[in-house]
Amino acid sequence: MERLKLVLQYFQSNSESISNGICVILALISVKLYTSFDFNCPCIPQYNKMYALGVMFVPPIILFLLGILINRHTGVMLEEWLRPVGKRKKNPAVVKYLFSAMMQRAMLAPMVWILVTLLDGKCFICAFSMSVDPKYFSGIPNNTGMELVKILAKVPCKEDIIFRNNTFRKAVSRYVRCYSQAIGWSILLVLILLGAVGRVIKPCFNHANFLQTRYWSNYLDIEQKLFDETCILHARVFARKCVVQFFEGMREDVWLRLPRPPVRTREEKEEEEEEHERLHGITRHDQVDHILNTWYAYKPELDVTKIAYRPKVYITWEDKEGRALYSDV
Repeated sequence: MERLKLVLQYFQSNSESISNGICVILALISVKLYTSFDFNCPCIPQYNKMYALGVMFVPPIILFLLGILINRHTGVMLEEWLRPVGKRKKNPAVVKYLFSAMMQRAMLAPMVWILVTLLDGKCFICAFSMSVDPKYFSGIPNNTGMELVKILAKVPCKEDIIFRNNTFRKAVSRYVRCYSQAIGWSILLVLILLGAVGRVIKPCFNHANFLQTRYWSNYLDIEQKLFDETCILHARVFARKCVVQFFEGMREDVWLRLPRPPVRTREEKEEEEEEHERLHGITRHDQVDHILNTWYAYKPELDVTKIAYRPKVYITWEDKEGRALYSDV
């Protein structure tokens, strides 16, 4: 149980870990789907290859698109790529890093599906049993009156009556399955070699640039999260203010004789001031739209040494004729 908690804490630590966890889950789901999928080859020359290749490549495309959609790096990358320059320059290296991370995670589940299908061999047998040269195999059923192509197309269907007490189907299936497994193990070996070579030659490049790119990619992710959290907090306080004003505005004038309310504690005053601070002076619909548009169009400059200017509210009391009496400054 403790190990499970540690694993969950690791996956909840940052969005990159969450993305890795989701990709692993998709890969496991792809294996489970294939093992529970009842593959039945049509055993018809016109449809064998189309059906088998469809089973081999259509689900990986779906899994690939699903991996792109659920990957958080996708949204961060697109927002950074498409946003206006404004006050912050774009960094192409960060966009490339996010794109590479997105593609690597999205390709995991499709590659697992393809490797499983190749190592299993059923799809490959269904697709390419008709491409086998029958002269290398003995026991071909020649008393059926069928064309040779149709006989080879029925090789994946082991329950077919023409292969009863016949070793031809098993020999052809074993031959094609060997090719399928050889291709699958070769692809797996190439992927492992590429990963090993990439890990070995990685220190040969400028590691400082890689660290900078990774830092700013993480910054974009965290900045977007904090902005969303701040928007949610501001929207909650803004909505609460609007609802309270609505109900207070619907009340009629009523004279009540009530005891004096108790003096507010320091904690209550601080809580009220904190709630007022959350609005940050943005108290109207057009102001909210303006600041959201400014955030998207100009993005603040990455310089935390500059103190943000917070405008103050100055109230001037006037008489009925518009003349200033005094100012509350």
